[in-house]
Amino acid sequence: MTSVTTDNAPAAIGPYSQAVKANGFIYTSGQIPLTPEGEMVGGDIQDQTRQVLNNLDAVLVAAGSSLQNVVKTTIYLADMDDFVAVNAVYAEFFGSSFPARSTVAVKTLPKGAAVEIDAIAAVDTGKE
Repeated sequence: MTSVTTDNAPAAIGPYSQAVKANGFIYTSGQIPLTPEGEMVGGDIQDQTRQVLNNLDAVLVAAGSSLQNVVKTTIYLADMDDFVAVNAVYAEFFGSSFPARSTVAVKTLPKGAAVEIDAIAAVDTGKE
């Protein structure tokens, strides 16, 4: 098992790794809409979702993978009324090859975020 760290995504805000690589897979921690410098992104849910997915991509690239190798995501929403808007941005990042996914409504998220996403991805076999 190997911890993954990159400066291209926000640092962990607790005692955990940005991701862990094990047995050919990468397990990311949940990403919220923080910039790599740790500032919360303003704007609407779509702006926040874009930042979250950019963070996930940066962590996956640092681990030797990418969003194209994601097999499963979990989306946590503070407001299920944001579901359609989040889906629109999600589709921009994943194109037509969608991973399996769960979406869960939660009471609150860290730092008052509206969305958090984590992912499981296969390691790109050419980069292992």
